[in-house]
Amino acid sequence: MDAKQVKTIISQLEKVKDDETSILNILNILKNEVVATENFLRETKIGVAVNKLRTHSNVEISQLVKDIIKLWKDQVSLDKKRKKMKATGVVKEEPPVKEEPPVKEEQSAVVFNKIRNPTNDGLKINTYTDSTRNGSISGLYTALAMDSKLSPNTILNISIEIENSTFKLYNEIINDSYRNKMRSLIMNLRNKKNPELRFKILNGEIKPNVFIKMSNKELAPEQLKLELANLHLKNLFDAQGAVEKRAVTDRFICGKCKMREVSYYQLQTRSADEPLTTFCTCEKCGNRWKFC
Repeated sequence: MDAKQVKTIISQLEKVKDDETSILNILNILKNEVVATENFLRETKIGVAVNKLRTHSNVEISQLVKDIIKLWKDQVSLDKKRKKMKATGVVKEEPPVKEEPPVKEEQSAVVFNKIRNPTNDGLKINTYTDSTRNGSISGLYTALAMDSKLSPNTILNISIEIENSTFKLYNEIINDSYRNKMRSLIMNLRNKKNPELRFKILNGEIKPNVFIKMSNKELAPEQLKLELANLHLKNLFDAQGAVEKRAVTDRFICGKCKMREVSYYQLQTRSADEPLTTFCTCEKCGNRWKFC
């Protein structure tokens, strides 16, 4: 993952500060994709952004942050050690921490300079005698492989699992429902704005039998989810205008004008076991904010 990609992810992390699920997803991507060096951390300031979540109220998030920081410290220490040993001529330079072993099949995928699909990757999709099922597997493979460096066999096996799960979902019958479902899955996977979905499926975070049952909202790109969430919150704030009388209290201080004349109301914006979200409006300057 390069510096530009990391900076984009940091920007997303700042926008989802109230969405714990999205925070966990982004942190896991950073943990799995970033190989830290001292220069890289200074350039991207990713350590500062992630470290802000060390004291997050969600235990899973705070623990994951601690694990990531420890991992990056170890990687930086190892990188410095290698540079020092190379400078003194003690040993030759070793490959980066996360570089894949020189397996022939993997290397061919890494240096592949054509659009990845079964034909270009040297595969023949003849898993079944039915051409529709084989075509579905081929379509899934092409979608999953479009920006991946995994080996052809790894991607093929995941494609076969997805198709087989879909086939069973429709009682092992090739009908319009099966075909429409396969088209929908492939289109979502081919979406260039949704690399997170492909990544989660390829690294096993989303299992094939779960993937085929996900709703359109769950399949949507992370950026679209953020936009929809922000629109939802904006609508909630705007809806306050329809309320004739709002509760006013001096318990809250406006962060803008520091006055204590604040109206508020509460809504359940997340799952039932999560706390209510409190929406506040300063009656003096009109500043709005929310907290859980």
